[in-house]
Amino acid sequence: MKNKKKLLAGPYLFWSVSFTIIPLLMIVYYALTDKTGAFTLQNLAKITTPENLKALGLSLLLSALSTLICLLLAYPLALILSNRQVNQTSFIVLIFILPMWMNFLLRTLAWQTLLEKNGVINSVLGFFHLPPLQIINTPYAIILGMVYNFLPFMVLPIYNVLVKIDKDVINAALDLGATRAQTLWKVIIPLSIPGIISGITMVFIPALTTFVISDLLGGSKILLIGNIIEQEFKQSSNWNVGSGLSLILMVFILLSMALIGKYDKDGEGTAF
Repeated sequence: MKNKKKLLAGPYLFWSVSFTIIPLLMIVYYALTDKTGAFTLQNLAKITTPENLKALGLSLLLSALSTLICLLLAYPLALILSNRQVNQTSFIVLIFILPMWMNFLLRTLAWQTLLEKNGVINSVLGFFHLPPLQIINTPYAIILGMVYNFLPFMVLPIYNVLVKIDKDVINAALDLGATRAQTLWKVIIPLSIPGIISGITMVFIPALTTFVISDLLGGSKILLIGNIIEQEFKQSSNWNVGSGLSLILMVFILLSMALIGKYDKDGEGTAF
């Protein structure tokens, strides 16, 4: 029976090895070798060039701002959803994640259509004789695209933790004289830390590595580190440098995994 159960894991192991482990090993190999196959650290050192440092710094800044905005929007929403009845919550959550069923590229293209100079939003503003928005091809448009695309990844982990908090704990705090604000700050928020950490990492990492959003909403004028890596692979055909920069970004992924492992040991924030 145990052998049969192990066989059931075969397809998963094949998928993981073929599409996760082998590609990662290829990235490591190209990152640590030059075009002749000789060992080198020059590919990793490319991150220190002024252009790449600027792109990395801007990526970190925009990702941090997007993550903060997502947290400020997601926590109250998750708190409201956790206090609803089950049927109401299921319907609201379904409506909220419905846009996620649409292709990521199409969702971003839709925002490009909305925000462009002669787009839908400016057409509506012009109809009411209001000044147009000059937001397309700016960092603000990129942040908007990040928040829109990644907000559900912040809401769901926080909601998943909040809904598991024992209501008796909250009622006990209120009975002992704590105000609603004190209960929120000293009871609910500390108990929801695993969901907050999971949400932060699930938003920050894809926001840091994205290049599609900055291409479409930034008009290819604003280069993030994801755009630099894309150009190394697609335009320069320099897999070694592209892999080296990708390996640097993996450091942030490892840090996020360490944070989740420390604050969400039971996987409360990642169990959907």
